[in-house]
Amino acid sequence: MKLGRKISGGKYIRPRKKKAREIAGQRRTVKLGAEKIKSKRIRGGNEKIFLLGAKFVNIFDKGKSKKLEIKNVSETPSNRFLARQNIITKGTIVETELGKVRITNRPSQEGVMNGILISK
Repeated sequence: MKLGRKISGGKYIRPRKKKAREIAGQRRTVKLGAEKIKSKRIRGGNEKIFLLGAKFVNIFDKGKSKKLEIKNVSETPSNRFLARQNIITKGTIVETELGKVRITNRPSQEGVMNGILISK
């Protein structure tokens, strides 16, 4: 490896392996089905709660909140293949008794699922 600086003035950075804090964790997917919640100890001794399975969504409509059962995952704007597998992410549109609801939070990182009514 060259020492010193590049012609542009930038430093040469030595290649290295990832440190423990830089390694990505296991990917979590929230599926439509039985309620399943897990928790994990994270950096600093804190605890992170995340969903693996969900059946209900908290809907905020005109200042009131309701807990409704999810009937079906209709579409996921970020990836159409996720909707086919009934995987719920932020932005996913699900069908409930009141109508279509958009998920407004990240259920795989928060442990609950919140949404806004978009059509009846």
